[in-house]
Amino acid sequence: MTPERPTPPAALVRCLIAAASAAVLLGGCNLGVPNLLEQKGKPAAPPKVSDAPTAAPLLAGNRFIVEAVDKVGPAVVRIDTVKRVINPLGGLFGGAPAIQQQQGQGSGFITRSDGVIITNAHVVEGTNEVSVTLPDGRSFNGKVLGGDPLTDIAVVKVVAQGLPVAPLGDSTKVRPGEWAIAIGNPLGLDNTVTAGIISAIQRTNAIGEGQRVPYIQTDAAVNPGNSGGPLINDSGQVIGVNTAIRQAPGGGLSFAIPVNLARQIAAQILENGRVSHPYIGVRLQALTPQLAREINATTTKCRLPEINGVVVVDVLKGSPADQGGLQACDLIEQVGDKRVKNPSDVQVAVDGGKVGQELTVRVRRGDRTLSLNLRPAELRRNG
Repeated sequence: MTPERPTPPAALVRCLIAAASAAVLLGGCNLGVPNLLEQKGKPAAPPKVSDAPTAAPLLAGNRFIVEAVDKVGPAVVRIDTVKRVINPLGGLFGGAPAIQQQQGQGSGFITRSDGVIITNAHVVEGTNEVSVTLPDGRSFNGKVLGGDPLTDIAVVKVVAQGLPVAPLGDSTKVRPGEWAIAIGNPLGLDNTVTAGIISAIQRTNAIGEGQRVPYIQTDAAVNPGNSGGPLINDSGQVIGVNTAIRQAPGGGLSFAIPVNLARQIAAQILENGRVSHPYIGVRLQALTPQLAREINATTTKCRLPEINGVVVVDVLKGSPADQGGLQACDLIEQVGDKRVKNPSDVQVAVDGGKVGQELTVRVRRGDRTLSLNLRPAELRRNG
């Protein structure tokens, strides 16, 4: 039986919109763990993302950056792209041609010796031609196997054998203060190495509200052209995919997609050519003590504790959240085994589940604490 869904109080909605403009719909994203195909009752083996040998630890000393770069650098590639666009005024009065070419450039790294390359989705999105150049000068035509704009991961394939591969590390072990080394092709300068430290981890709101990526933040210098290149540790293992920068006077901040997430997305692309993302169908707002006081003063239908947290603004009718009993005014405290502090935390935690498999959400509703069981559905994107 589907629980009744109360209409969200109008005063709550007005107050939330007036207090903060960014509300997040947990359905505008598209992530998840791959659903493995079954053959004869047995699950098929997941596709191999990397065939790099286990990386041996580097010896302590003052040349660790040099040694780390020597291990990964040969597998870092330059990706040149061509996108053909229609010029609506092309050919008129002797002007520009009707079809124009836009050139782009980024980075990537080889994870499998038969030519599997991980890069950013924004590097290869909408391209007509992809060229991959290795540091040793070899060049190949590349084919985009698939990309996921929601996590900004794409996989490119070239026809080759015996290519150098970059060892993949474990991004769950990354800690602030550790060394961070970026390799890429910024501003057209091939094979550029920069170094810094891990500034922070789990930056779910680094690029803006509604992200599903727990970014790694670093102070290693990253510029346009570094996109898609590897962030590596002092053992010569890839721990992230450089993807974004935030400029500030006198410097900037760099963000990388954790390699464990990149590996999951790449596995789905290699298996299915697409990526599946779960959604639960709620609109959320970051709650502050001041906002809670304003809501409590303007409506009697919604009583919120004066704390920092995540409040449900609305629940989509017929959505997994609706069917699981989630209601407007609920304060979400935990999703699965992860405590959440903001809407982006909720999105990342939802992505830790699987489409169609039960996910427990713990909420505070008035003076009660409830555990609700939801079954995330697969987000269907237009186009």
